[in-house]
Amino acid sequence: MESIGTSAESIAHAFVRAINRQDAEQVAALMSPTHRFIDSLGKVIEGREKMREGWAAYFRMVPDYSVAIEEIYPSDPVVILLGVAQGTYSREGNLNPENRWQTPVAIRALVEEGLVAEWRVYADNEPIRKVMATGK
Repeated sequence: MESIGTSAESIAHAFVRAINRQDAEQVAALMSPTHRFIDSLGKVIEGREKMREGWAAYFRMVPDYSVAIEEIYPSDPVVILLGVAQGTYSREGNLNPENRWQTPVAIRALVEEGLVAEWRVYADNEPIRKVMATGK
């Protein structure tokens, strides 16, 4: 496990780095046991283990998924991250360039006791939905 600071900002950065490595185990290690993930449609998934499985499944679907953070606004225990989410939708492990997508993203991270207690994503899902509907 990488060495990280204890501020909410450093924990949020570590979480993003783990996501960008598609490392579901490290992402889960940075979550509180009662972690809440809230997607851009308002769907809530609770619990570290459910989200470990969720991230692992997402990384299989989008093996090169990453978040490029362009701005960060920390106010312990909350951190707001702004940037771009991007990746390539994969069917059967193939990374076809025409299946690449990206979208602006805003994330609200709540950090409690050195772990991410909540990860709330605000992003337009339409780019990946279009690729999923037509992708190869």
